[in-house]
Amino acid sequence: MSDNPTPSGDGNAVPHGRHRLAVIGAGVMGTGITTLALGRGVDVILVDVSEEILAKARTAATGQLRFARMMGKLPREGATGELVTTTRIEDVAGATAVVEAVTELAPLKAKVLAEVSAVVAPGTLLISNTSAVPIDEQADSVARPEDLVGIHFMNPPYLIHTSELIRGPRSGEAAVAAAQVLLEALGQRGVLVGDGPGFVINRILQRMINEAARIVAEDVADPASVDAAFEGCLGHATGPLATADLIGLDNVVDSLRVLHERTGDAGYEPCALLLEKVAAGDFGRKTGRGFFAYGGSTT
Repeated sequence: MSDNPTPSGDGNAVPHGRHRLAVIGAGVMGTGITTLALGRGVDVILVDVSEEILAKARTAATGQLRFARMMGKLPREGATGELVTTTRIEDVAGATAVVEAVTELAPLKAKVLAEVSAVVAPGTLLISNTSAVPIDEQADSVARPEDLVGIHFMNPPYLIHTSELIRGPRSGEAAVAAAQVLLEALGQRGVLVGDGPGFVINRILQRMINEAARIVAEDVADPASVDAAFEGCLGHATGPLATADLIGLDNVVDSLRVLHERTGDAGYEPCALLLEKVAAGDFGRKTGRGFFAYGGSTT
């Protein structure tokens, strides 16, 4: 991975047929998507608001790449993509595809997508890595709605090789086809689904997490017992509360709020225990404590 802190400026100098992916947001998901791309030989421009955040993301991506290769989840042979970091949204102009991977807050996603669509060429694939906000809602913010699709990468994307590919009502066939080609290059299986709050995975998963947290709050079972029941009785690899800790309880609450606001279904209103944990800063694995303890903060 390159140590060059800024792009060369010649954003269009991309070898024929080669992807150059821009990722906006260097948080958990943005860094994970970056790791996935680098491990598949795809060059990445990673954008965030500060050099400090970007430096941490570079270090995290290096460690994740080493781990994924050790686990056999990314190729051990072959080229590694070049990573370039920048704080300037204008530097994504030469990208062949742009992934928005910021926090699950609709106004922030809209702002980022509007800024990106103003600097990239028409026909450039725009991707929202959203877990709950409908793609057609976000399409209102971009100059060319036909260029926008959703890809809901699972966390961590360099270990989980299936994702939801969301076709919005205004997503063009060319954009959907380009997204499928990109996913293939990233070693991902894209399951094509329609639009709507939470799509498939989170429309089901977030409600399940919310109910599991309510069960803990009501003293019906402790977190370990809830997860053990799902793992042993239903064959889930990970129970809902450990999954919530991996997602980040702050992200779970944000997604539940999106679902509650857009569906009016009371089952999506974040339960008191989730809100208490988020208020206390116990977000899960990334802070070292959520429903379970992880022995210190993690990346």
